[in-house]
Amino acid sequence: MGNKAYKPTTPSRRNMVTPSYEEITKNKPEKSLITILKKNSGRNNTGKITVRHQGGGNKKKYRLIDFKRNEEGASKIIGIEYDPNRTAFIALTENDNGQKSYIVAPEGITAGDVIHTGRDADIKKGNVLPIEKIPVGTIIHAIELYPGGGAQLVRSAGAAAQLMAKENGMAQIRLPSGEVRKVRLDCRATIGQVGNLEHENIKIGKAGKKRHLGIRPTVRGSVMNPVDHPHGGGEGRAPIGHPGPLTPWGKPALGYKTRKKKARTDKFITKRRNAK
Repeated sequence: MGNKAYKPTTPSRRNMVTPSYEEITKNKPEKSLITILKKNSGRNNTGKITVRHQGGGNKKKYRLIDFKRNEEGASKIIGIEYDPNRTAFIALTENDNGQKSYIVAPEGITAGDVIHTGRDADIKKGNVLPIEKIPVGTIIHAIELYPGGGAQLVRSAGAAAQLMAKENGMAQIRLPSGEVRKVRLDCRATIGQVGNLEHENIKIGKAGKKRHLGIRPTVRGSVMNPVDHPHGGGEGRAPIGHPGPLTPWGKPALGYKTRKKKARTDKFITKRRNAK
């Protein structure tokens, strides 16, 4: 595990840091578990751009990840793979019936390890079991919000949540953001932390690599004309000219809270991520 820094042979190499991929043991994806991922360049079905700054990028296939982990019993890790669609690495598993599936690779899992799914599974890395069976204080990831709905929380590289308490049929879980959220005890979670911890230290190094990732250039509103952006216009460097930052369409941006004032799920949030 770790990152690779390059010698400054070119201006872009001087600042580039990439994953070392030491954990990767399998280079080609399982053919039965990939599907076509069609590009849309941020456009909707009428061809209109609905998400800016998207387009181009290398071709990639989507890996079908088993977030539900419904097959109980033991599974063997065949290999760890790179997934171009997510920050975490993925692991190819095979159960006793010969059925193969992909999971998000936990930290410390390697090829040849055996993981278990079910209520009676041990508290070991990669094992999946209901939260009611997990001891308080355990580090977990890939957490369900609804029983049987599949993992929705804590799936990105290096992410980890902690089980804080259990009472009245609900568990309190501290998420990576600092938010403490209630989740039903019959929801399932995976023991351990998501792998690829060094992802946060990656440096792209050059503009061309951003284009390979499918990200197009972003232009600041302050260098545009007034007709193009609320921040535009003026001679030289000019202030925003409004009480707060705005989007190109005049809506509040950069710190403006967009969550509904009376969201249905407010009752499940014990502590906000930005609470003092």
